[in-house]
Amino acid sequence: MTLEQGLADFLTHLGLEKNSSDKTVKSYREDLTQALGFVRDRTKKGHVAVGDWTTRTVRSFVSWLHEQGYAKSTIARRLAAVRSFSKYLCRAGVLDVNPALALRGPKQDKKLPHFLTLADVQKLLTAPPATDWAGRRDRAVLETLYASGIRVSELVGLDLLAVDLNDGVITVRGKGKKERLALLGPDAVKAITLWYEDRSALLARTGQETEAVFLNNKGGRLTTRSVGRLLSHHLKVAGLDPRTSPHTLRHSFATHMLDAGADIRGVQELLGHKSLATTQVYTHVTTQRLQQSYQKAHPRA
Repeated sequence: MTLEQGLADFLTHLGLEKNSSDKTVKSYREDLTQALGFVRDRTKKGHVAVGDWTTRTVRSFVSWLHEQGYAKSTIARRLAAVRSFSKYLCRAGVLDVNPALALRGPKQDKKLPHFLTLADVQKLLTAPPATDWAGRRDRAVLETLYASGIRVSELVGLDLLAVDLNDGVITVRGKGKKERLALLGPDAVKAITLWYEDRSALLARTGQETEAVFLNNKGGRLTTRSVGRLLSHHLKVAGLDPRTSPHTLRHSFATHMLDAGADIRGVQELLGHKSLATTQVYTHVTTQRLQQSYQKAHPRA
């Protein structure tokens, strides 16, 4: 078996057996295609043989990525892809040893997530006008993102049956197509309820039929790109940091929850994080803010 065929089998395995998203499969394809291309260039062969996939080869690939000026995060992702692919080949009996197992990725620079203050969130949530259907839809979108902490991809994928306005609960299909429950506060429930009236009128006007919760002006499902555009518009109206993205509302949700004393494992569950370490980055944010307050307020600081 060539490693090109092994890659095709691995990508199929990811999509069908691991229930990985299309975005994840695409990312693995790009990362591993580059790695195999590197080996072909070095060996001057038309394909990558099993014997060419060695620790020395993988180490050379990582060194080359550094030389090309790739970001540390990108290099770490490429190495993780190579490691997962090699693990699959070992399980399939193609390889005896994972050549990437002992290799360590570059040490990552810690970047604290950007988030909005409570005052800024309030400005943003009230920026969409309540006088037209698009404004009421946008307000429902922003209220839902902040109230639930869900990803923008999860928001645009919501169907009517996933939203229970009576209990203020939505069923979210997250990464790996795993389902979890997320919560809606009374403001989000009110905004969605008002949007549902506009939604019915919009579908009647366009003659469309869909189960999607959030729609564009043609009656189709709203896209992640559309959410990014509407957010940018309302940020400008509210005079807020233009670097803010839909994911910033997720960061803000987590930070504000922990600031208010929420249990970190509860926040982890609501965010759909597989690892607690992923959620712990928000504790660094709250700790940093406490330290800043201490430095300003304590007479002996």
